[in-house]
Amino acid sequence: EVQLVESGGGVVQAGGSLRLSCAAPGFTFDQKAIGWFRQAPGKEREEIAIITWLGGSTWRLGSVKDRFRISKDNGKNTVYLQMNNLNPDDTAVYYCASKNISDGKYYEWGQGTQVTVSS
Repeated sequence: EVQLVESGGGVVQAGGSLRLSCAAPGFTFDQKAIGWFRQAPGKEREEIAIITWLGGSTWRLGSVKDRFRISKDNGKNTVYLQMNNLNPDDTAVYYCASKNISDGKYYEWGQGTQVTVSS
């Protein structure tokens, strides 16, 4: 079973920045899209950004579009989520996952990384 590995979470003050990483040791992202999700306490998990591996097309949720950026490094087989101007509402566990472009289903998930934004 493929396990993605997130890193980069932590505690930051409001207005600060963090960059999350999603790596896939021994796994190729070809024909995949990689998504970032987050789940805050008591809330549903929400998808916040996606990037296609081969074409690099991206999508971001409207509420984060002006502050978050998703990117990839082909050489490192890693996807990043740059998060700027963080606020307490961004506090959540952040997950990355990869899905087949052919069927749109997410099959591989990471364990999550905690992001806490203090006011």
